[in-house]
Amino acid sequence: MKVLVACEESQAVTLAFRELGHEAYSCDIQECSGGYPEWHIQGNVLEQLNKGWDMLIGFPPCTYLSSVQTHLCRSDSDRVLKRIQGAEFFMKLMNADIEKIAIENPAGVMKHIYRDPDQTIQPYFFGDKQMKRTCLWLKNLPKLIHTKETNLFDEKTHCEKPKPSFSWINKDGNKKAEYFTYSKNGKERSKIFPGIAKAMAEQWGGVKKIIPSVYGGVGVKF
Repeated sequence: MKVLVACEESQAVTLAFRELGHEAYSCDIQECSGGYPEWHIQGNVLEQLNKGWDMLIGFPPCTYLSSVQTHLCRSDSDRVLKRIQGAEFFMKLMNADIEKIAIENPAGVMKHIYRDPDQTIQPYFFGDKQMKRTCLWLKNLPKLIHTKETNLFDEKTHCEKPKPSFSWINKDGNKKAEYFTYSKNGKERSKIFPGIAKAMAEQWGGVKKIIPSVYGGVGVKF
């Protein structure tokens, strides 16, 4: 399967798919930090969309699309413009002529101007003891499966939910908690967690495609 991983310099998802034998490439305007430049396309990902990919997994920048930016945009025309540009970029990825698409972003403006995400997950759902609310918009892909306990069909994927690094009382008297226990660096915080990357590769890398059967019914293939 040919997989394009958009806006990924870490190559976490790319390498997870490569380990399973897929022809995956990361693409970003930055150089890759994953250690495999031969599997990295440096440049504008929009120029790569029409090159016969079977799947697109995108991580468009969320700087101006997050909920945090909403109140800042009200009095800053430059931020408004960048938010519009960010939303347009998101939609160009989502509407690409590629059969299977997954776009990741935090909860934010796209929920209101596009639609609700298909799935909201946390890193600790997939074995990484961290909190970072992550939304997925999907096209021809199933939701990622994760289970709190081992059952008849699935192994447990959840690890213990992390405790907040600190908490405070806001002006309304409500208790708020800060869960970001990893790097405060924006670039580091934007990287996908290993457990989620592995789940994407294992679960989406084997998604079956429905095709017409030569006998007039329906057949399946990978």
